[in-house]
Amino acid sequence: MKTLEQVDLKGKRVLVRVDFNVPTDDQGTITDATRVRAHLPTIAYIIEKRGKVILASHLGRPKGKRNEKYTLKPVVAKLSDLLFRDVAFVGDCVGAEAEAAVAAMKEGDVLLLENLRFYPGEEKNDPEFSKGLARLCDVYVDDAFATAHRGHASNAGITAFVGECAVGMLLKSELDYLKRVTENPARPLVAIIGGAKVSDKIGVLEKLIERVDKLIIGGGMAFTFLKAQGCEVGKSLCEQDMLDVARRIMDKAKTAGVKLYLPVDAVVAEEAKADAATRPVSVQEIPPLLMGLDIGPATASLFSEALQGAKTIVWNGPMGVFELAPFSTGTFAMAMAVAAADALSIVGGGDTDTAIHQAGVADRISYISTGGGAFLELLEGKPMPAVEALERCGGAS
Repeated sequence: MKTLEQVDLKGKRVLVRVDFNVPTDDQGTITDATRVRAHLPTIAYIIEKRGKVILASHLGRPKGKRNEKYTLKPVVAKLSDLLFRDVAFVGDCVGAEAEAAVAAMKEGDVLLLENLRFYPGEEKNDPEFSKGLARLCDVYVDDAFATAHRGHASNAGITAFVGECAVGMLLKSELDYLKRVTENPARPLVAIIGGAKVSDKIGVLEKLIERVDKLIIGGGMAFTFLKAQGCEVGKSLCEQDMLDVARRIMDKAKTAGVKLYLPVDAVVAEEAKADAATRPVSVQEIPPLLMGLDIGPATASLFSEALQGAKTIVWNGPMGVFELAPFSTGTFAMAMAVAAADALSIVGGGDTDTAIHQAGVADRISYISTGGGAFLELLEGKPMPAVEALERCGGAS
């Protein structure tokens, strides 16, 4: 893949696939601009080199139809503030209106296109929609790691119809850091996997067992493993149809000599509520009518000790329902432990990213990925359609 430094950008129309899929409130105000900030180095570089920056993104799931709830217009003000320059907006992403807006651009201008997913052709990777996007640019740049595992028109199809492509700074950084986990990592390598469901992460768990020295499992998914070991887990989240899978993963870890850590205690309550009455109990003693919603203090200590001596740590998924204060302690304790470790630490997934920032340790984490699904699929060893498209770019005209 070409890097930005290898492309002559001066005077060129440069279409950049970004990920501005940001959270907004009921008034459409952005509540977290992390994803916007992540693309600033790429955008600023193209401006500096006197390119014309055309930004393309999706927001939410409008299902191929125009829906003002998912307009990208709220991003304009935030991006203008961050770039210290006016950012133009056009209410379409292909066709005459978009082409006219691009034709009016001068060197160093920035234009944001409307939501790509207002068209069904985006997610269907329709060649005609890809051609419509390609007509807007001379150079295509992919900077959206969070969508790299999807083969859509704006990150895969378009590459067949433009003459020159490059990898953006964010995407390159993401790939470089994750290679440090998947290719000859510094050892010991410890993976921390949390979140709700085993079924969402079977592939990555099985692949990680082939790569890691220790595997720590927390979050709701841990109760499926505990149940598979014979523990009664009360009303805790448990995927009954995944018990055999959990046993297979534990057996595979044992055969591979990978130390697998599960919770030894849990914070339980009747339900996940901000004012819930809670108490820690051993995982062997979870009452039938209560549910585990966070790892307990003994588990937090156990997991923290497991990180001692680690040289590489990769983390995806919280340890509990950390959005609610009574169940946040375990996830925040894990964040503190990862931050304190003398290791290369790579964290991915929106919830984990949020927890790291709320714990106040973001500046002590080596790398915070912008991807969730893409992060997991890369760890699993699955192909990245957008990356493969960049590698073969420029074949058609």
